[in-house]
Amino acid sequence: MPNVVAPRRSAVVSNFLRRNLAGAVLAVSLGVASLAHGAEPSAAPGADMSGAPGASSAAPATSAAAAPDDTFLLTIFLRHDESRPLPKINDQLRAQGFFKTFPPPGIEVVSWYVMMGIGQVVTLRVPASRLREVNRAIETTAWGGYRTEFYPTYDYKAQAQHMRATDAK
Repeated sequence: MPNVVAPRRSAVVSNFLRRNLAGAVLAVSLGVASLAHGAEPSAAPGADMSGAPGASSAAPATSAAAAPDDTFLLTIFLRHDESRPLPKINDQLRAQGFFKTFPPPGIEVVSWYVMMGIGQVVTLRVPASRLREVNRAIETTAWGGYRTEFYPTYDYKAQAQHMRATDAK
């Protein structure tokens, strides 16, 4: 029976992601500068961390319309270990190759913020076929420096604004 249920769940999740995430861009509005905690300027919100030469430093909302159907947004919480000072965490991340490995080349960074008291919140646009690669980059380079949480994400701003405008009358 598990063989019957697992593919069905996978198809449901895949259809949900395609229906609700195609063309969506997450705008995490935390209002906190991403350059805190010693992040490099290239890690600014909307920066393209793929390493592609001449890549745009901003992810305009209109770029979402051109996104392939097989992509989805993935928000990753990189929670700080408050028992250790930040320089020690960064030293461990450097030793594990985090800054060279994450995100994998070609994966679009939609946003990368510092959430005070939590850590870093990164939203990526990920082709479904590359999800394992993103997961492995985190497992092999971030664990120990961060506790991680993963959330499939979609942009709800336009729908919320529409509902507020419609229901407020």
